[in-house]
Parts: sequence; C-alpha cells; structure tokens
Amino acid sequence: MRTIFIVSGIHRKGRIGMDRNEVTYLSGTASMPFKGTTHRQIVELAKWTDLLCEEALEPDLPIIDPHHHVWDDERGRYMSSELMHDLSSGHRIESTVFVQFKSGYRKEGPPSMQPVGEVEFARSFADACEIQNPGGPRVCEGIIAHADLTLGDEVQPVLDAMAEAGGERLKGIRHGATWDSGSAGYGRTFARPHLLSDATFRRGFARLIPPGLTFDAWLFYPQLPDLVSLLHDYPDASVVLDHAGGVLGVDPHTDRAAVFDAWRENMKRVAGYPNVTVKIGGLGMLYAGWDFHLCDRPPSSNDLAVCWRPYVETCIELFGPERCMFESNFPVDKQSCGYGVLWNAFKRITERFSPSEKLALYSGTAARTYRLHRPIELTQS
Repeated sequence: MRTIFIVSGIHRKGRIGMDRNEVTYLSGTASMPFKGTTHRQIVELAKWTDLLCEEALEPDLPIIDPHHHVWDDERGRYMSSELMHDLSSGHRIESTVFVQFKSGYRKEGPPSMQPVGEVEFARSFADACEIQNPGGPRVCEGIIAHADLTLGDEVQPVLDAMAEAGGERLKGIRHGATWDSGSAGYGRTFARPHLLSDATFRRGFARLIPPGLTFDAWLFYPQLPDLVSLLHDYPDASVVLDHAGGVLGVDPHTDRAAVFDAWRENMKRVAGYPNVTVKIGGLGMLYAGWDFHLCDRPPSSNDLAVCWRPYVETCIELFGPERCMFESNFPVDKQSCGYGVLWNAFKRITERFSPSEKLALYSGTAARTYRLHRPIELTQS
C-alpha cells in the first residue's frame, strides 16, 4: 500500500495570508514519473472514488459547476448516468457548464467547422438530461465551445454556426494555449509557444467581443505573462482563467515552494485586470503532481484541503470572491478524488467565509460571468 504524507507549512496572517516560501509537500515514497493525465479509465475510476464517500458539508449552499466535460469515445464513457451519479453526491448542484473536450466533432466537412458538432452534441445532451431528470440540475446550461482562433477573421462563420447550434446555451469559446518543454507535454500535442501573442490569433479573439462571448484561457502558470499582454490590449473582452492559472508539479516544476512563488507573482499581474475572472479548480489534474492517484484509496476532503488551501486562498485574496468561481473539472479531476469529496474540500477551505462570499464563490460569479440563472438563495438561519 502506498502512503503519502502531506505537510503544508503555512503561517496564517488573518484568514488568507501566508508567508513566502512556506509551502512544502513531502511524499512518503518517491513519485512515479509523470505518464499523462489518465491513470485510470472511467469505469475503474468510479470504483476507486466510490471507496470513500463523505456526507456533504453545507448541503443547502447552491452550486453552479462551471466546468465539466462529457464524452463517449476511446477515453471511456462519461455520459448522463456517470455525470448524474457524481452530481447526486449530496451537494446542491443547481446547474453546470459544459466545456469543450473534443466530443462529438463532425466527421465530415471543413476542419474549421468540425467543432460545431460538439456544440450540437452538448445541446442534445442537455435536452436529454432535462427529459431524464425533470427538476434536476440544469445540466449544460452553458456551453463553452472550441473554435480555431488562429483562423483570424475567418473564424466568424464558425462562430455564427455555433451560435445557431447552441442558441442561448452558447456562452463562450476556449482555444487551449498550454505549452511546456517538460513532462507536462507527455502524450499530447500542445499549441505553439506564445499563441496568445500571435497577431492572427488575436484577430480571431477580437471576434468574440461583439457577440459577448467569453474566452476561457487554458495555459500553464509560466505562460501567464502572455495572458497579461492579451488582457492589456483587449480590456473589453470577458476572459475566464481556467484551473487556477495552470499549477504544475511535474518535472521540471517539482520545487513546490518555487513554483508557488512564481505562480503567485504571475497571478498578481493577471488579477490587476478587472475583465478577468478565475476558475478555482483543476488542482486534481495529474499535472499538479500530488500523486493521490497512486494511493490504494482516494483522499479525503481534509487531505485535499491541506494541499489545495494555499492556491485557493491566494486566488480569492488576489481576485476577490466576486471574481472567483469553484469548478469540478470532472471527470478529469476524478483521477485524484470523488466529486462530493472535491466540493467538501472547497467548503472546508472557505468555512469561515461570510454567506455572501460563499454565494459568490459557489454560484454567483459563475451566473454573472456566463449569464446563467442565479440560484434562489435560501434564508440564512
């Protein structure tokens, strides 16, 4: 049995302050080499995460999950039954946002138009979930699609087709910009370096502004200066920074204290632009290097909270609750933990936050940013 010991040395200054260079992570055994983002397939994952179930903390707190995926292909099956199993973990999930992950692409027609099929897929999936679970969560209330913004001005017909396919559910576009010269590139194809600075990409990006589409930015923490430049040049764009700014913990980013300092400094610069919000999550991706996936049993919410607290609290400190939203990033983050346990971890970290701050973090920011129905707030006792 593999045992992992976690030590987080954080000197608290008030609620969310911390000293420099005081974040450490110690493992009982040496980490295995990073071998991609999939350690277990979906069926095996479900069995593993179900080994630990926790009663939901603050079960009446409304949650909008603004970032999850759905697929049924060579990666396995994560469709309505698998998603609803996770959503029924005892937390009050009001609605969700589907984010592109190359699901349901068209197999014919020009390559630029093939991602329109994912919008059609997500909308059909949402309609089916509504029929199967009347009165349940509004699954895929929002859709974040992929359009190739390197088409420049020529991306407009793609955006028009997506708007027609998605209707009011279409909320934004994600064109991933992740790039790293180290282990994070294992088994995948990255965008070219400095994609966000490319002039043609930026012409495509500018096409998102008139129709009010958000741009979901997915990149790793060393690349955040490229995002700063984009935010500076396009102050009217609505930008959502995915996965807490792309924290890494795999080679060569294994000095966790140094990575934390570099990440925090870059996040400070990003936070200076009011047109960006941040999704707090993605910390369960194997890129982050916690190695929970190598344990015989999944981690508890306490285990997760110890590791994730510095990143979560720093995001909230820098951006404020009104510009932060918690995300599940399932089933990708399911490689590290169960769905209900993930939300319990976030709730442990925000235990002392005010009711209004919690409402912003768990539903309000997502509802405002993605133009979703705002959950009815329960009377606070």
